[in-house]
Amino acid sequence: MDAGEGTENNNNNGIEQSTSSKVLEKVGNVVVSINEAKNVDQVIYALHSFAVRLFPLDSRTIAGSIDKQYRDEVIGAEVPSEHERDNWWQVFYQSTAFPTLARVLLVDVALNWLTCFPVSAKKHLYDVFVLRGCVSEVVQTLVPYLQHHLNGRLETSICSNTERLLALCLLENDGVLQLVREFSHQPGNNNLERRKFNISKVSQLVTSVPDKARLGASTLLSSHLYIKRITIQLIQGAEEWNKNYYDQATNFNRSDLDGSILFIGDAFARICRRGSTDLLLSEMVPRIVTQVQSVVQPGSDLTVSEAFKSKPGLQFWSKIMEAIKDSYAVERISEQLLHRLATQRINDVEGYWILWLLFHQIFELQSSIRSMFTERFLLWKLFPVCCLRWILQFSVLQCPPDTMFKVKSQNNCNLLDTTSRLLAVWSKREFVQSAPIEQQAYLTAAVGLCLEKLNKEDLDATKDAMHLILQGVSCRLESPSHLVRRMASSIALVFSKAIDPSNPLYLDENFKEETINWEFTSANADMAVSAISDGEETNINQDKSYKDAKIKNVDKELMELTLVDPDEVIDPATLNNEAAYDVDNDDDDDDVSETSSESSLQPYDLSDDDTDLKKNFSQLVDVVGALRKSDDADGVERALDVAEKLIRAAPDELAFIASDLVRTLVQVRCSDSTMEGEEESAEEKRQKALVALIVNCPLGSLDPINKLLYSPNVDTSQRIMILDVMTDAALELAHAKTARQKHPTRPQISTTAETQPWFMPSSIGPAGSSIWKEISGTESPLSLTYSYERDLPSKPGQVKRGKSRRWSVKSLNVVQDDWVEWSQNKFPPFAAAFMLPAMQGFDKKSQGVDFLGRDFIVLGKLIHMLGICMKCSAMHPEASALALPLLDMLSTREISHHAEAYVRKSVLFAASCILLALNPTYVASALVEGSSELARGLEWVRTWALSVADTDTDKECYTMAMACLHLHSEMALQTSRALESSDSVIQTRGISLPSNLSKGKIRISF
Repeated sequence: MDAGEGTENNNNNGIEQSTSSKVLEKVGNVVVSINEAKNVDQVIYALHSFAVRLFPLDSRTIAGSIDKQYRDEVIGAEVPSEHERDNWWQVFYQSTAFPTLARVLLVDVALNWLTCFPVSAKKHLYDVFVLRGCVSEVVQTLVPYLQHHLNGRLETSICSNTERLLALCLLENDGVLQLVREFSHQPGNNNLERRKFNISKVSQLVTSVPDKARLGASTLLSSHLYIKRITIQLIQGAEEWNKNYYDQATNFNRSDLDGSILFIGDAFARICRRGSTDLLLSEMVPRIVTQVQSVVQPGSDLTVSEAFKSKPGLQFWSKIMEAIKDSYAVERISEQLLHRLATQRINDVEGYWILWLLFHQIFELQSSIRSMFTERFLLWKLFPVCCLRWILQFSVLQCPPDTMFKVKSQNNCNLLDTTSRLLAVWSKREFVQSAPIEQQAYLTAAVGLCLEKLNKEDLDATKDAMHLILQGVSCRLESPSHLVRRMASSIALVFSKAIDPSNPLYLDENFKEETINWEFTSANADMAVSAISDGEETNINQDKSYKDAKIKNVDKELMELTLVDPDEVIDPATLNNEAAYDVDNDDDDDDVSETSSESSLQPYDLSDDDTDLKKNFSQLVDVVGALRKSDDADGVERALDVAEKLIRAAPDELAFIASDLVRTLVQVRCSDSTMEGEEESAEEKRQKALVALIVNCPLGSLDPINKLLYSPNVDTSQRIMILDVMTDAALELAHAKTARQKHPTRPQISTTAETQPWFMPSSIGPAGSSIWKEISGTESPLSLTYSYERDLPSKPGQVKRGKSRRWSVKSLNVVQDDWVEWSQNKFPPFAAAFMLPAMQGFDKKSQGVDFLGRDFIVLGKLIHMLGICMKCSAMHPEASALALPLLDMLSTREISHHAEAYVRKSVLFAASCILLALNPTYVASALVEGSSELARGLEWVRTWALSVADTDTDKECYTMAMACLHLHSEMALQTSRALESSDSVIQTRGISLPSNLSKGKIRISF
């Protein structure tokens, strides 16, 4: 029997060799005939003689389009049997015969004869070699001709014909689906590595067609349409493979993968690599969501888990993901899948099963996929909170949400390990300082969702969980951002519920909800407001506290109406009358008692004495004395009530007592002298008094308040209050108005060309004016001045309201509005007193003072105050003088590269204020005079803002840096215009700009 099989194999090999030689001989004859052809009919006849041996052709369809000389030969051509035709087809496409003939068809025939082909001949004799051929061989042969060159130039006719053939083959004729079928039918005993190499090569060529097509190619080959259509065919091939797979009752869990699945997985990976993951998922997601929703619907006898594991038509998704060997493609598909699912109405159960359907097999087999879900997707990526729940449910808890409590003990170890890893990153101060606010919110939500699944016993089992939680909460409570503090409050609340569910801890009085919104949506508005500027955020918070204080004051008044006053005056007669009910007296005694009670025994109203003791203060000295008596809470409260009014009255003693009053107001403890809940009202009164003191007596107040700023005897809250007060005072001074008498300019040289006397008014005026006439004064009986009048013509369209105009010297005791000049902004003369002392000690570290480290909030407030001062001095000479020292301070590395984003935002704000405050004319004159300090400082602002915009992780810093660059470009433009106007001056004086300035120390950034 073995000898018979060997003889049969030898016969088959002999037949194949004979067929191969015949095919090659026929191809050579066809090529020779085409090269020697004189007309198109000869080419058609030559192609027909070979095509009829490969494909089932109807020769009559092309006979009518050729000359009669060849028509009979075409119709009478010998037609081989079906078996012989199949053998020829196999040999032709699996040998070198097809590439040889394809080159002739794509180059020689396309260039010389194809335009002369009849439509029927073109379809049945030319296109048939591509449309009915082996698609894998067709792709490998045709795709290189998309960029075919002749004589060093791209041959358009060859490229366009190749594009047409590929569009017909792969898109119109479902060539990609045929490729899936071809690779599925390949025998399994072939060399595995060679098989994978061929699959990868074909996949690479198929997905690269849009990149190799010409710019003006058919829209079918555009990236969007092409990828979309081949994705549909790939998914159809996978569904067809899955159906056949189950029909054959094959073991689904075998380790090796079918060739068709390998091809689909490799094509998906290359589509993702080419940036078309969204197109791929636009076809995958609707199918997956529909399949999952059909399974999770109630009413089935099987559980959801059993249905997913046993229902046919679902498992091929996990096989496709297993076939994708590119980890980057898997990550891109996973990431965009989650974002796309978040936009649809997917609940937690459906979200979990979608992830399970795609990734459960590779999650168990590949450690890189487990690391992607449990580390990259939790620590480095950003997803909506709903996606975060699905990730934790799938990768950490590893069970659907509706069965979590049944299997929690099995995955409790995974949950504790994940929580510990998240807390190790979340609790670091460096993470709070450097991570974007969105990343902090996402990681906080991940930590909170994990803590919601734990109890006290679980937390006790971990090593450092409690310590890390307390460390992370404490460093976030120190942040100036409300959103960051809200994160700390949320974690503290869920942690307290895990320890003792009956005693939750609320760090934020405004947040007392039962369920925590981990998306922090209610804080988005506050975050948007803080992005504008820190100063505006402070004002908003102050306004809010002021409104709360007003409400509390109203509540206090209502409470006082119901309380009993312990000092209430009680009528002694009532006591006597109460005693009379118990003791029997004579009638005479009653009369005496009545008489005495009506006259000499009238009660004395002691409230007058109490009023005398509580008189309001009328002297600032008394206010200072009352504020220093910390044990007299009522006196401190009354002193704060009147302090601002007395200061704004500007008494003579203000200049002498200003220093003591500043120190006393700063050091007074409002919380010790007010009732609980009224601290904000007293604090507001203190700040208003300090603002009024600085505004009315700047020189006497600024020196002591700047010394208190760096004093070790004040705490952080007092330093912040000092800076807020100085900011408000600067703004108030900048918006103050002062009235002064206007002195109109008069010509210093008078003309004597006119013949009228010098004391007469000028005769210059509109045409038609009459001469001046002297009139008697009417303002007083003894007029020492002369008055004149004349008639003026009416203007066109003017309503005539009188017939004369009077000219006279105005009375000196009447100051008209035209004689009053309003001068705004009283701040510039005091700008140096505000700024220079405050800038001197920012980098000094002493007991209780560490602006560059622990007290970074004070440093940010200080820089913000300096920026406000520059803004209030805009376009004044003082701004130009103070800009240089402020730029020197901002450019120090400790400030400009501070770890806290709050400080960097303050520096950007101050730099922007400098750009707004400087007069472009002054900058131009500084450049002309060769002053390099200002140009160097402005160049630093530009380069540093560019660096922040490029590298800073905080989104608000990026936005403010771009705004700063815009202001710098505006200032540079105005300066360049000022320099152009001064070119003549430069040329006249012979001044040449230094070389470093001529290179552009002030550059336009955009």
